[in-house]
Amino acid sequence: MTKSVSTQDAFPAEGGCDCQAVRYRMETKPLVVHCCHCRWCQRESGAAFALNAMIEADRVTMLGVPPEVVDTPSASGLGQKIARCPTCKVAVWSHYAGSGAAVKFVRVGTLDNPDLLPPDVHIFTASKQPWVVLPEGAVAFEDYYAREHVWPAESLARRKTMLAAKSGAT
Repeated sequence: MTKSVSTQDAFPAEGGCDCQAVRYRMETKPLVVHCCHCRWCQRESGAAFALNAMIEADRVTMLGVPPEVVDTPSASGLGQKIARCPTCKVAVWSHYAGSGAAVKFVRVGTLDNPDLLPPDVHIFTASKQPWVVLPEGAVAFEDYYAREHVWPAESLARRKTMLAAKSGAT
């Protein structure tokens, strides 16, 4: 019988691109995992949604070659920076303008064990594909949400610490 492992106990967790040139380790569990159903994520992923684990950049350790960063447009008009393997071109994470380089939106599918991180919240479901059926009881919003109503207290505290460090406050 296989022992069940909690998400907390599963970290650190490693991942990378298809060719294994870009490798990384998430040192802790992420702040939150978004399943984004917006049309931009559909187009950029080539799938019905994007599954991103938001984590502080300093909690991700590079183990392989650094990814190349590609600037792409976004629905906000502020753009995003997508980190891709320079060889196989697989996207491993993004940086969005709102949080800049301080937060990585790690593509859950690039983890060696992507089963570790199911979505915490489904966002922009107003534009989800009609054949995508969300699980009963899933936390879901037609647009975005107020993080104070969704994120666990630990994640909100980590975000507060990160913002204080970014602003130079103690």
